[in-house]
Amino acid sequence: MNIVVREAATDDAQLLAALTRAAWANKVAVTSSGHRETAVKCAEDLRLGGGFILLADNIPVGSVRWLPVESEPHIWEILRMGVIPEYRGHHLSQHLLEAVIHHGLLSDIEELRLAARADQPQLIDFYTAFGFELAPELEYSHANPLEPAPLVMRRVLRP
Repeated sequence: MNIVVREAATDDAQLLAALTRAAWANKVAVTSSGHRETAVKCAEDLRLGGGFILLADNIPVGSVRWLPVESEPHIWEILRMGVIPEYRGHHLSQHLLEAVIHHGLLSDIEELRLAARADQPQLIDFYTAFGFELAPELEYSHANPLEPAPLVMRRVLRP
């Protein structure tokens, strides 16, 4: 399988929305806003932050986005990372996470944050393997107020 991660452009907003909805289907609680992702929201996220699209043999199979924390622009929150069901089990999401980490380092970002949903605790070990640590003192600014608070993790890129 030939794996490529490319930066998402504004023209990819519809694709990002479709990938997010497909990755969330039957994987994430139905109350998650990811099930109702729109191209308008994706385009706004790309304008304010950025994103990557994961291709396997030239087929879009996953995506991730990031946004700067509103009051701390040198901190990014990673959001909406996912791989469509047909391509799960091949450790492909690590390519998305590695791309964001690398891009954050090149962009002189101080810290990356992400959230693990309360109903997906198995992600803690995955994120820990990439240098993220639990940060119970932090709140995830993109948390859905209708759901249990996610577990926030951080990775310091530069002190």
